[in-house]
Amino acid sequence: MEDVAIGILAVLIGSLLCFRGYAALRVVIAVWGTFVGFLVGAGLVAGVTGEGLLASALAWTVGIAVAVLFGVLAYVYYAVSVIIGMGAIGFTLGTTVMVALGVTWSWVVVLVGLAAGVLLAILAIVGDLPLVILALLGAFAGASTIIAGLLLLFGVIERQDLAAPDTTAGLALGWWWTVGYVVLAIAGIAAQLRSAEARRGTLREDWAAV
Repeated sequence: MEDVAIGILAVLIGSLLCFRGYAALRVVIAVWGTFVGFLVGAGLVAGVTGEGLLASALAWTVGIAVAVLFGVLAYVYYAVSVIIGMGAIGFTLGTTVMVALGVTWSWVVVLVGLAAGVLLAILAIVGDLPLVILALLGAFAGASTIIAGLLLLFGVIERQDLAAPDTTAGLALGWWWTVGYVVLAIAGIAAQLRSAEARRGTLREDWAAV
């Protein structure tokens, strides 16, 4: 049941980021931050206790608490929203690329994901990220999240696999998952770039206008 709940949540939030990332910027980043906070909190408990992801009441409690904290901070403060939102997007994209290249789920995958997240967060704050870039990155990160949710829903992976070090090494996905990912990303980009504002605005300008 937990796998289904997390899978549905991932599909819904991934769809919001993929298709509406720029249009509802403040809400999207807050929701995305909440989801990331939940996984971070639950993952920390799993790492400390050695249990599976969300295998105990403590994991759920910490996950929800961190989710609320991340969500509120991401909604209220611009800099925090950029760090959480863009950092999570960068991490998602970095790890997705590593998985696509066949790199096993190890310190290399995590390190590349963290590096991509930090780099994207810095670029977003210092360079005032154009909304068109946000639309592109959000579409790909959202597509990754949707696919992860579908993998949970169809029983290809379980929630414990999200924190397992050997998940990628033993994961053999059919070509249709890759095709689905590409189709979702392209559809998300097309949906977001239909707006002229998304093609010429910046992240800070859009945030200030909300």
